[in-house]
Amino acid sequence: RLFDLDPDLLPLFQYNCKQFASPQECLSAPEFLDHIRKVMLVIDAAVSHLENLSCLEEYLCNLGKKHQAVGVKLDTSLFVSQTVGESLLYMLEKCLGAAFSPEVQEAWSKLYSAVVKAMQRGWETLPEGD
Repeated sequence: RLFDLDPDLLPLFQYNCKQFASPQECLSAPEFLDHIRKVMLVIDAAVSHLENLSCLEEYLCNLGKKHQAVGVKLDTSLFVSQTVGESLLYMLEKCLGAAFSPEVQEAWSKLYSAVVKAMQRGWETLPEGD
């Protein structure tokens, strides 16, 4: 759903300097699938530590720093995060069906927002370009 929401995101996902010719090519690339697995591990960690998200603060800040170090700009990351969040909610809605109530949607939105904000703090600790 990510590239359905915004096809212009495709150039942001490059691995070993390879540009993908199509969303389908990117979606089937082992590097992209590994990236998605890592995103889901972060979501899983957040769910597992729901009662104490602050214990993930250092990890998530470092993840933000890592994204900055590979050249992801904060404004781009915010934009991508919003689209990834929409994609996550869409997937949950499709998987949960009627169980995806407005309350469930709000809870997932809050959790995802907390993860993104913690990652953003990683950018704030380093000057852009360092």
